[in-house]
Amino acid sequence: MKKLIGLILLASLCLRCGTESEEAFTSLFDGQTWEGWEGSKEFFRIEDQAIVAGSLDREIPKNQFLCTEEVYGDFELRVKVKFTSTENNAGIQFRTKRIPNDHEVIGYQADIGFLNDRPLWGSLYDESRRKMFLLQADPNQVRSVVKVDDWNDYRILCQGKEVKLWLNDTLVLEYEEFEEDIETEGIICVQIHSGVPAEAWYKDIEIRPL
Repeated sequence: MKKLIGLILLASLCLRCGTESEEAFTSLFDGQTWEGWEGSKEFFRIEDQAIVAGSLDREIPKNQFLCTEEVYGDFELRVKVKFTSTENNAGIQFRTKRIPNDHEVIGYQADIGFLNDRPLWGSLYDESRRKMFLLQADPNQVRSVVKVDDWNDYRILCQGKEVKLWLNDTLVLEYEEFEEDIETEGIICVQIHSGVPAEAWYKDIEIRPL
């Protein structure tokens, strides 16, 4: 009997912890307005409660970024992403900052899309800083979990020097920063890359500070 009571109490505690964890997430985008976001809206619009970056009607002349006004350090970010092209790419910037008098930002980018038929989803790029992939996700693993032309659950965990990326609940990348002077906080941005017409859709953007 005592064992049964103990199991019930444990189950209740686990359920409450899970609920509290969910409650810790707050929405970054209300699905209707640009409240909390800044940047040029020329290549961004709101449609079906999602941020749509890019256009299917014209080429994107330069990288475009829409960014949060608030700065974040350690966090867990959840966002649903849909991408419409296999000939272009996009990304989610974090621990990032604007470059003064420039259209670019500088910081980490969790990649979305393709490059020469190689999936970039789940790879980690260093935008405008080291200008290189810090670590690329296994393309075979990514192909097995990514939903082309459909919504994907993208999850980013950033804690201390550690970065982890999940696609549709599958861990696809683990990276530990090795340079001491890399920024440990910054804004979060959604991006569409320059190039052929393409659209990146972002919705249900939620964050939990750690």
